[in-house]
Amino acid sequence: MFDVCAGFVYSQILYACVRLKLFDLLALGPQTAAAIAAKLNLPPDSTERLLEAAVSLRLVEKRAAERFGLGELGAAMVGNPAVAAIVEHHSLLYADLHDPVELLRGQPRQTELAKYWAYAHANQPASLPGEQIAAYTALMGNSLPIVADEILDAYPLNKHRCLLDVGGGDGSFLVAAAQRCSQLELMLFDLPPVAERAARRFADAGIGQRARTFGGDFLTDRLPQGADVISLVRVIHDHHDLAAAAILSAAQQALPSDGVLLLAEPMMGTPGAEPVGDAYFGFYLLAMGQGKPRTPQRLQKMLIAAGFTSTQLLRTRQPLQSRLIVARKGAHPRQKSVSFN
Repeated sequence: MFDVCAGFVYSQILYACVRLKLFDLLALGPQTAAAIAAKLNLPPDSTERLLEAAVSLRLVEKRAAERFGLGELGAAMVGNPAVAAIVEHHSLLYADLHDPVELLRGQPRQTELAKYWAYAHANQPASLPGEQIAAYTALMGNSLPIVADEILDAYPLNKHRCLLDVGGGDGSFLVAAAQRCSQLELMLFDLPPVAERAARRFADAGIGQRARTFGGDFLTDRLPQGADVISLVRVIHDHHDLAAAAILSAAQQALPSDGVLLLAEPMMGTPGAEPVGDAYFGFYLLAMGQGKPRTPQRLQKMLIAAGFTSTQLLRTRQPLQSRLIVARKGAHPRQKSVSFN
């Protein structure tokens, strides 16, 4: 119970380490507290307090000759800008959760996350200017590579000819798919300024000739036709039930009779990771102002209601980050769902 109460303090210690770039400093080699204090421009007492706290959280380790080096979890942060970006981004969530009861009661106020995810409350998301989508598009792009590998390992795309990524952001998932399948045609649909960023990303990655981008709002505009597989990566849990159902229906209508939909996101009820799907994402999306996490069973029912004939929950190596449901439009035999125990 004390760990539950103290969790915010633990997260703020991690946040301080990331902001001070302590892990990058220790990646150069173990150092004394005095040397670290000088390089971080912190008072010696504060430096020792931070280092001792970080040691207790396995972020830092004590080494010989009164030096400090990277701990198990601190080492995992080095060379992983996606995690560091998410940690820094959480300062917005912490500000919004200063009064969780106020959030639960729906008392009107504009949260920091609502301002950050500008599309969540825009009357016309497709008309948002580029500067309002730049930060969250970059965050999603930075954090996607690990998730992309999970999805593409679980469901290889070799048998498909064209992939449409709906809500595809800066194109990170399609770039990863292109590296796996040289024959695969690529399509991306997202808000116009986001799609423009993706087009530049495709050109820089050398896949501009086989990647097309489409700007629009998937809640009001028809999705482009021509893909035999559509991906929704971390999209559905950002929307309430009616909007989520509309997105799934639009994807079903855009697919051919033998088309496949890939729905990937963290989900409630994930064995061993219940606090992530049920608690963390539940309150993150509450602060964001829309969306909610759902169980695989709930998502599968929504897919069937949208017109898909079969669904299958595939294994991923790290279901904490993303689970994957494959939904088929054609007359395929229903397959048994599987997941980690």
